[in-house]
Amino acid sequence: MVETILLDFDHESRVATVTLNRPEALNSFNRAMCNEMRDAWHAIKDDEGINAVVLRAAGDRAFSAGLDVKSSYGQPEIVWNHEDPGELLSPKWQKMWKPVVCAVQGMCTAGALYFVNEADVVICSQEATFFDSHVSAGLVSALEPIGLMRRVGLGDTLRMALMGNDERVSAETALRIGLVTEVVARDDLWGRASEIATTIAAKPPTATQGTVKAIWESLDKPYRAAMDQGLIYTRLGNPIAKAELAARPLPKTTPRIR
Repeated sequence: MVETILLDFDHESRVATVTLNRPEALNSFNRAMCNEMRDAWHAIKDDEGINAVVLRAAGDRAFSAGLDVKSSYGQPEIVWNHEDPGELLSPKWQKMWKPVVCAVQGMCTAGALYFVNEADVVICSQEATFFDSHVSAGLVSALEPIGLMRRVGLGDTLRMALMGNDERVSAETALRIGLVTEVVARDDLWGRASEIATTIAAKPPTATQGTVKAIWESLDKPYRAAMDQGLIYTRLGNPIAKAELAARPLPKTTPRIR
């Protein structure tokens, strides 16, 4: 049986790489992939020798086409027991706070936006396109847009959700609206994602993971409550992160201008 994802741990760079591995199905996710993604997030979370993650996809045609509509996901009969596949795909639902760098090539549509929405840094190749196909298939787009709005705002989220298959967001537009933070040539995509993840992974893990946790949790809180919680996180995390930095100093580098 072919694994739906590939998981690699590089303890020298302290980076884990997750590769969606169903290129023949445009890397669409089925129940098996969702379960493997959940298990991968937990494995990465539990490995203290890993400080950052690259999420990428095999093949050139698509990063992911979302849910595999050619196979049954297998929801329970009772509607109240249905689950959102995005919970299993999500590092944040699994309380995995190690920074995730997502590298998108080709087509990224519908449920694939779960991966983009929950990544911490998103980059893409020059030919990448993004769109939400739900309404064109006669489906309500009600889940992925929630995370998408946090990245690109209400206007662009509604446009993507309502235009469906009739409009695709180019890499250039994705950069302009904040869906991605960098566009590179296809041949450079995986290398650049690894470079970013390696740079992040070299920093004190308590600092980087505390930063991810604080920022993402703040999105669900009122401003003042988020500030109060953030202050507590700095008091808890800073002494530990300072000790980590003293034990493993960062090398001197020339800052990159983006």
